[in-house]
Order: sequence, then C-alpha cells, then structure tokens
Amino acid sequence: MCRLFIGSDPAMWESETRSLRIDGMVTSIRLESFFWQVLEDIAARDGLAVTQLIAKLYHEAEEADHNLGNFTSFLRVCCGRYLALQLTGDIPMDASIPIRSLDAERILDRERKGWSEERLRLVT
Repeated sequence: MCRLFIGSDPAMWESETRSLRIDGMVTSIRLESFFWQVLEDIAARDGLAVTQLIAKLYHEAEEADHNLGNFTSFLRVCCGRYLALQLTGDIPMDASIPIRSLDAERILDRERKGWSEERLRLVT
C-alpha cells in the first residue's frame, strides 16, 4: 500500500517559498511543490495567476470570518477539497469549466447532507 506514496517523485514534497502581495503587504507562503501545482491548476481554470487566487481565497475566507492563523494549512485543505470534489464529480475534470461557474451552494448543501447522513449512520 505505502509503495504508492513513498514511490512517488520526491520533488512533489520539496518545499517552495513564494512571496506575494496581499492588500499591499508582502508575505511569504511555504508549500510543497505538489500543492503549488494544484493551486496552479485551480487558478488556471478561472484565468487567474496563483498569486491572484491566493489573495482571493484570503479575502473570501476573511469575509467569512474564518480564523486565518494557519493560512498555509487552509491552502492545503483547499487543494485536497479540490481533488476530492473532482473525484465525486462535483468539480468536472474538464479544466475548461471555471470553478466560478459551479453552483457552490448546491455542492455544499449536498455535502452537508451527506455528512449528516454519515453521522446518523454511525450513531445508530
């Protein structure tokens, strides 16, 4: 089982630090190259540069009153959710379909319903 993970290209987990500007403030973000690639894929779908995507995620998370104390963890989770939502078909594999064109509320409602049903199943 683990061979699938440990046999992957070590370059995937090499860390890379990138500097970017959010609201005029320069900040650095350190992520593994795997996550930078996923962020590039997400950004490309909506015609954004990675720095623009990260700034957009930051602002929208801030508007939603999320605790951004560990923003890099948030970005890793965003990448994981993107890949998981592709597997469920909620985000089409066709990269020409922008993320912004998807019905986020419908996807989130279905996801919440699934979590509730799973919790109920575990209790009974």
